[in-house]
Amino acid sequence: MAMYAYKALNSQGKTSRGLQDAANLVDLELHLKRSGLDLLDAKLSENESAFGRQKIKRVDLITFFFNLEQLTGAGVPLLECLADLRDSMEEPVFREIIANLVKSIEGGKKLSQAMAQHPNAFDKISISLTHAGEESGKLVQVFKHLTESLKWQDEMAAQTKNMMIYPIFVGTVVIAITFFLMIYLVPQLVGFIKGMGQDIPFQTRLLIATSTVFVNYWYIILLTPLALFGAFKASLIINPGLQYHLDKLKLHIWPTGPILRKIILARFANTFAMMYGSGITILECLANSRNLVNNQVIAASLDQVVKEIEAGKNLTQSFQQTGIFPALVIRMLKVGEATGQLDQALLNVSYFYDRDVKDSIKKVQVMIEPVMTLILGALLGWVMLSVLGPIYDIIGKVKI
Repeated sequence: MAMYAYKALNSQGKTSRGLQDAANLVDLELHLKRSGLDLLDAKLSENESAFGRQKIKRVDLITFFFNLEQLTGAGVPLLECLADLRDSMEEPVFREIIANLVKSIEGGKKLSQAMAQHPNAFDKISISLTHAGEESGKLVQVFKHLTESLKWQDEMAAQTKNMMIYPIFVGTVVIAITFFLMIYLVPQLVGFIKGMGQDIPFQTRLLIATSTVFVNYWYIILLTPLALFGAFKASLIINPGLQYHLDKLKLHIWPTGPILRKIILARFANTFAMMYGSGITILECLANSRNLVNNQVIAASLDQVVKEIEAGKNLTQSFQQTGIFPALVIRMLKVGEATGQLDQALLNVSYFYDRDVKDSIKKVQVMIEPVMTLILGALLGWVMLSVLGPIYDIIGKVKI
């Protein structure tokens, strides 16, 4: 269906505007007729591309599932819950998606089937869990699980961003100071240094040469990172296999690699436990989790786990065979299989890594501050030594 922006006339003769999905203009006119509106004008909405492709924000999804949990838990029928959300949702794209959910359910579809029509808003995990909740009659618990999981993911994403904000800010300051020194300050001092008539030390000559490069080729220096980034993106498109090696590098580069691995494993364990606890089979849990990890190395290992299970091995043996999952994950899987509480065991893994990630991020933030200070101090020290060195040489030669 396409999304149309329409102008219509109601029974009181007043015009109203809005958005409505329809197969064509005739379908749109019939739909408005049933709502008591006469179509005056319509065109494809400018938000059509957003409706089909724009990723819905996590905070809107948290609001969506939290409200569904609260309202359905209080005994409000699902259609009324969705209608209330449709009328109160501020995000226009998501509001239209909810309106489409209402229409689909009124047409006889289940909620999970209606959600599956909007992959830009609902991932496979949300759809699978909703379907499991419909089959087991535990939709309220599913909505609660999804709300808590999305909140946890949002917190993890915020922690990761916080880890990067400080170095990006300080790095930007260092780059700005470097350009200021090399393009403005050093050229002001070059004439003074050369006019001393003394032999210029090596570090001073190096500073002058560096400043000359910045003055004459500053645009190349600024454009080079952008050109390298564009070439890198193009190489990934030309050779998709490079993404695997890049993902492998991400997991091993220090100090962010170990943290990224823990974040991925925590997300995997949390999601797997949530799905398994809702009655979804192990193979479906693995298939859905594969898309969540967003790392080809971990995804390939999960594919291997699926093959091992299909070959007759148990879950613990299959994970151990890959050689990529740490001992903690293997141990907790073994305990979970032995006690019949696999979901609880994986939640323990998620809790452990969640706490470990928070501690690791704090340590990295504490470590980055002195490193950036040393870099800035070294840069300023080099400039001061190069400028003041010749002056001190002259002072040293003065005879009293």
